[in-house]
Amino acid sequence: MATTVLGVGLGVFIIILVWILTLVFAIILLRGSGSTKLLVIPLLLMALFITVALVFFPRRSETTSPVREKEIVDSFFIGRYVLLSVVSAVFLVALFMMLPLHFLDPVYAKPLRTH
Repeated sequence: MATTVLGVGLGVFIIILVWILTLVFAIILLRGSGSTKLLVIPLLLMALFITVALVFFPRRSETTSPVREKEIVDSFFIGRYVLLSVVSAVFLVALFMMLPLHFLDPVYAKPLRTH
């Protein structure tokens, strides 16, 4: 595993780079006029084809080596996601409770000057 960075291989970085470049070129092409906007479709299809090729045809074999590494198991997996969903729900409720306070903030009229 000498060719991995942060536990992922080169293919993941290639996929990320392909989609970032596709997004940048799509934004540039969509700002154009006329038929240049239609070039976004082949661009997206090409990025999708490269992604599918890298995902379904990996270079490395999927068979593991006979040497087994120590496997770390997350035993609090479900509890962590339950906690995350509760915190997210509380955040959304608090956000939607603050929106009426923001939108209903009174705007006082300035007095007219009468001379």
